[in-house]
Amino acid sequence: MSIDPYHAVQREISSSLQAAAQLRASYVRIRNMAVREDNEELVWARNELKATLAALEADLEDLDESVKIVESTDARMFGLDDMEVQERRRYVVHVRKEIDNMRAEITSSAPRPSSRPHSPYPERERAQPMEEDHQGAWAREEQQLMIREQDRTMESIAGTLSTLAQQAGLMGQEIVEHNELLDDLERGVDQTDSKLSDAMRRMRKFLRQSEEKGSGWCIIILIIVLTILLLLIIIL
Repeated sequence: MSIDPYHAVQREISSSLQAAAQLRASYVRIRNMAVREDNEELVWARNELKATLAALEADLEDLDESVKIVESTDARMFGLDDMEVQERRRYVVHVRKEIDNMRAEITSSAPRPSSRPHSPYPERERAQPMEEDHQGAWAREEQQLMIREQDRTMESIAGTLSTLAQQAGLMGQEIVEHNELLDDLERGVDQTDSKLSDAMRRMRKFLRQSEEKGSGWCIIILIIVLTILLLLIIIL
């Protein structure tokens, strides 16, 4: 029996969702520090988060399609019960809601303007841009690490989904072959029944003719012939 890869795909999508949440946290941190909306680090973080959500949503669509296939057919054909199918549907809805929330935050958010009073310590004011540069470099490095990890996860998900599609195709082919075998068996039974009915009809006709003529020896010959016919039918 084929192994259901759903749970492996679910774990991989959950891992990707966590990576997206980390990117979102980095984006929010940079947004809170940024003064202008066209800040280079902010734009980069926003674009990376958008790309991550787009890839995650594409994988979720594939998983949703597999759930729809199970919902539209008999779940027992896949070794599942109704509760398991409902749980899979709830998971898809949950992930989609998380993606929508992150995307809504990206489209509705804007950097908060920073209004700082004049500092009596100009040396500290000059040191702050350098500290922000270090923080930005650290944030970019962190996001690059998460993106590389996410790329590896996406490749694994793609392989698992491909396996799922192949297994679904094999299951469909097996069902078609079983239906063909059942059709052949039904045709064979019909042919045998037809031959047997024809032989019985001939026997009854011959018996009636023999009774009318009073030919006992014909009855014996008929019995022998019918016995041979029945043996031939059974052998064929």
